[in-house]
Amino acid sequence: MFFRPNVRIATGWLLAAMCVSLTACARHAAPPPAPKPAVTVVTLRTTPVSLTTELPGRVSAYRIAEVRPQVSGVVLKRLFTEGDRVTAGQQLYQIDPAPYQAALASAQASLAHSRAAVFAAKLTVERYKALVEAHAVSRQDYDNAVSTLLQDEADVASGEAAVRNAEINLTYTKVYSPITGQTGRSSLTEGALVTANQAASLVTVTQLDPVYVDLTQPTTTLVRLKREVAAGEIRSADKTKAPAKLLLEDGSPYERAGTLQFSEVTVDEGTGSVTLRAIFPNSDDLLLPGMFVRATIEEGIRDGTILAPQQGITHAPDGTATALVVGTDGKVEKRLVELDRAIANQWVVIRGLAAGDRLIVAGMQKIKPGMAVTVLNSGPRPASGEGAIAAR
Repeated sequence: MFFRPNVRIATGWLLAAMCVSLTACARHAAPPPAPKPAVTVVTLRTTPVSLTTELPGRVSAYRIAEVRPQVSGVVLKRLFTEGDRVTAGQQLYQIDPAPYQAALASAQASLAHSRAAVFAAKLTVERYKALVEAHAVSRQDYDNAVSTLLQDEADVASGEAAVRNAEINLTYTKVYSPITGQTGRSSLTEGALVTANQAASLVTVTQLDPVYVDLTQPTTTLVRLKREVAAGEIRSADKTKAPAKLLLEDGSPYERAGTLQFSEVTVDEGTGSVTLRAIFPNSDDLLLPGMFVRATIEEGIRDGTILAPQQGITHAPDGTATALVVGTDGKVEKRLVELDRAIANQWVVIRGLAAGDRLIVAGMQKIKPGMAVTVLNSGPRPASGEGAIAAR
């Protein structure tokens, strides 16, 4: 009993020392490592890209025919309705044919008279030919008979030409459409007097299927394309068969594709541009002459192009473009990149990124260069990037 209080005191001190020791050990233990931030990457690869340019333009008719009378007279009938579609060779107007029918009859009568004179002159020549050999008529009389025959034959030829001219004028009293197309407003009605080859047209016929689209391309773009082709940066597109697409004034796409026909060889001094002409089908008459449109045409094909998702590219206030990639050591690297143009939701990268780079496209808020990250790989870029259209 004498030693029991001392045992209790010793035991208390021992427990207190153990608690202090455990507390100190807990304080000096190393904290668990923080988890690496996770990022989503896209593995880049090269792909050929079709480069296009967007140009302003206006629609112009494929063919326009201003119908004018070729003979004078009074219009008896108008044989079409304004705005109707007419075909080539369809009669549009009827001019009074009576004066030209009379002129044709007179020319035919003159021709018959000349032919009768030729018949009489031939008989005279045949008769004189036998008599001159018998010295019954003089050589002079025979020569005069031959000369008269030749003159009468010339009169026949002239009469035939007069008949043909009268027939043509009679035909011209029927005014035909020279092309297939849509008629405009008629400048006159029945009873109007017209004159041959007058300045004012009777009606205009416009062919609207197909239509031309005249585009203007800056010479700076033309020079740049030629330099890129010469340097081997792009493969030139066939300018004579390059496809073209249209955007209408309201921004909606035109459903049917066209083709580029030709490019002017001279530069407009006022605008510093060259004119390109494309042709588009227009069976529903949606495109009308004078309409403003925008067209995209193929410039060329750039092989080995890197397409980077736009969410993986950051632009500084000064316009500098940067990208974050995951290096082979699993750490974040910052790259300065040079961009060309946008293709849908991707950038065409000229410098700074290469095939095989793992571009970070998500999770960039919690990382910085040099930091180790956990990679969530979304795989390589899909093959749908091939043949993409890039509008500048």
